[in-house]
Amino acid sequence: MAEQQKEQPKPMVGVSVLIMNGDRVLLEKRSKDPMTGAWQAPGGHMEFGEAPEQTAMREVEEEVGVKISDLRFRTLTNDVFEADNKHYITIWMQAKYVSGELKVKAPNEELEVHWFSWDSLPEPLYLPLQHLLEGKTYPSQTTESKIGGAIETTPILPGARSEALGE
Repeated sequence: MAEQQKEQPKPMVGVSVLIMNGDRVLLEKRSKDPMTGAWQAPGGHMEFGEAPEQTAMREVEEEVGVKISDLRFRTLTNDVFEADNKHYITIWMQAKYVSGELKVKAPNEELEVHWFSWDSLPEPLYLPLQHLLEGKTYPSQTTESKIGGAIETTPILPGARSEALGE
């Protein structure tokens, strides 16, 4: 008998939402692996048949319960969690905060939710968010601020140029 080969894990698709409230972004602290305790943007796995916008709206409602508007696609990251043998393609969306009080609605997924300014992000950051901030995106984004053209807003960090932010 031929020895059966172990099936290689396949990449999964996640959607993360950068919810902006002025110069602040909403982040949640993970309560599960990979990277328990790391800070991430709200989001999750795409379900069969969903568009990225549908996933984004569903996940924001399930996790933090705030209302958002102006949802749009920004970029992609390729995120390989070597130690956990997981691979994600993360679709990054951006939205504006409209209303609602922050709540931990999915304690099996998150421990805390808070607003942060780009110049005072918490540590540690979830791998996909690290990749976004480092400009490791598709298409490739590079800026002086390391935020990348993935985020549209006024200059985020001191010295950041508007043209570097795609404005």
